[in-house]
Amino acid sequence: PTGSTSTKVELRGNVLLLECIAAGLPTPVIRWIKEGGELPANRTFFENFKKTLKIIDVSEADSGNYKCIARNTLGSAHHVISVTVKAAPYWITAPRNLVLSPGEDGMLICRANGNPKPDISWLANGVPI
Repeated sequence: PTGSTSTKVELRGNVLLLECIAAGLPTPVIRWIKEGGELPANRTFFENFKKTLKIIDVSEADSGNYKCIARNTLGSAHHVISVTVKAAPYWITAPRNLVLSPGEDGMLICRANGNPKPDISWLANGVPI
């Protein structure tokens, strides 16, 4: 990528591919880091002589700044890619059916997440409550 920074948006559950191609003589060695964190050990792969960083099954926790560093004996260059992982709403705890006797109390629990954070609405027989 050109410049010192760029941005990338990916959807939750997809494969994140970040590319960093550097030129130099001698040929530079590429290294990737996640600023303020670590690359996910069991979901991170490198391709094309480390020019491509591949993270499978991304989640919101994978959002952040990724830095590629190209280094040879004469110096180094780096590029930061700001990654945002978006997510359609998904259940953390889905509501379950509840059977109550007359006069009995009950509780329905609904926990959802997403990016952007979803709004939760409760309806009874299609009518907001």
